Amino acid sequence: MDSRESLRIAVRSIRAHKLRSALTVIGVVIGIASVITFATFGASVQSEIVGDIGDSSAGNIYVFGTPEDEEGFERAFQPVFTESDVDALREIEGVEAVLPRGIVQVGSVRQGNETLARQQVTATTPASIAPDSIVSGRPFTPGEQEVVVNERMAESFSQNLTAGSTLTLVLPDGEEREVTVTGVVNGTRGELPVSGFARQSRLYAPVDPFYESVVESPSAGVRQRAYPQVTVVADPRQIPETKAAIEAFLAESDARQLSGADTELVARSGSDFVDSVSDVIDQITRFVTGIGVISLVVGAIGIANVMLVSVTERTREIGIMKAVGARNRDVMGVFLIEAGLLGTLGSVLGVPLGLIVGFGATRYAEVGFALALDWMALAVVVGILVGIVAGLYPAWRAARVDPIDALRHE
Repeated sequence: MDSRESLRIAVRSIRAHKLRSALTVIGVVIGIASVITFATFGASVQSEIVGDIGDSSAGNIYVFGTPEDEEGFERAFQPVFTESDVDALREIEGVEAVLPRGIVQVGSVRQGNETLARQQVTATTPASIAPDSIVSGRPFTPGEQEVVVNERMAESFSQNLTAGSTLTLVLPDGEEREVTVTGVVNGTRGELPVSGFARQSRLYAPVDPFYESVVESPSAGVRQRAYPQVTVVADPRQIPETKAAIEAFLAESDARQLSGADTELVARSGSDFVDSVSDVIDQITRFVTGIGVISLVVGAIGIANVMLVSVTERTREIGIMKAVGARNRDVMGVFLIEAGLLGTLGSVLGVPLGLIVGFGATRYAEVGFALALDWMALAVVVGILVGIVAGLYPAWRAARVDPIDALRHE
C-alpha cells in the first residue's frame, strides 16, 4: 500500500472522530506544555541568577569557615579572621583589596514613630561601597555614627530614607545610637553572591565604631577585631593562582587556630558559586520537569486506548483492506501513522502553549525569559515517540485480524 494512501486513511479516521481525537491530543498537549513550562522557567531562573552572580562576583574570592558536619552549621560563620589575617591576605600577590565583613545585631531600627524589629547591620569598610552601586549620597566615614542603606531599607519607612535622614539603632542591651544615613546603594562589594537574592532590607556601617567582636590573635598575642567572612578582590586573570595562595595561607592563619577542628576554612571564587548554583537549579529543573513527563504517560495511555477502540470499530474495514491485497505491515502502518499523527499534533500545539505559560511564569517571578532549546527538542521528539509507541500494540492487533472473521464482523 502506498504511504500516501496510508496517511489519507489515518487522517480520515481522525477527522471522523473529532471529539475523541481532540480529547486524546489534549493529554499530549498538557504533557508537552508542562515539560516545556518547567524547563523554560528553570532555564530562565538559572540564567538570571548565574548572570547576576557572574556580574557581581568577577574577581572576588570569598573566605569563610564551613562545618564538616550538618550539626555544626551554627559554627559556620564564627568571627575567626583576625586583623592580622586581613593584613596578611593583603600581602598576597594578585590581591587588590581585602574587605572584612562583620554582623552587628540590633533589636530594632526607628525613624520617628516607625520601628522595624530585628535588623542586622553589616559592618565593613568604605571600600565595600563601589561608586557605581551608589544610588544617592556617599559612603559612610570610618569613626563616625553613619550608615548606608540599601534600596529595600530605604523604602521600608513611610517616609523614604535619603542621604541626611536620621535613624535610631536600638541595640540588644537597650542602648540607643542615633546615626545619619549618608547614602542609598543597590548592593555592596564583598557580600556573598547568594545573599543578593534574599531581598532583605540592609544597613551598612563602618567597622569603627560599630563592630566590637574581638579575640586574642594567636600570631600577634593581642586582642583584635575578628570577622566571620572576608572577601578578597583579586585580578580576574589571576584568580586560580590567588585562590591557591589564599588556601595555603589559611592552613597557618589565626582563623585556623581559632576555629574548631571540624570547621573547614574555604576560599570560593565567583565561578565556584556559579557552578554550585547551576548544579542545584539543574537538579530541581530535572525533578520538576520529570513531574510533567507523568502527563505524557497519561497522554500515551489515552492514545493507546483510542487506538484499541479504533481497531475494534474498524474490524470490518481491516478485513476489506486485507481482502483487496493489503499486507499485515500495511495495516499496521495505517494505525501507527494515525497514532503518530495524534502525538505529533499534541507536540505542535504543546510547544507554543508551554512557551506562553513559561513566559507568564517568568514575568510573575520578575526574571528574564530564556529558552531551554534542548528540552524543547526532547519534548517534541518524546511526544511523537509517545504516539508511535502507544500505537504499537493496537497496530499489531489490527495486523493480526483474520480477514474472513473481519468480513463477517457486524
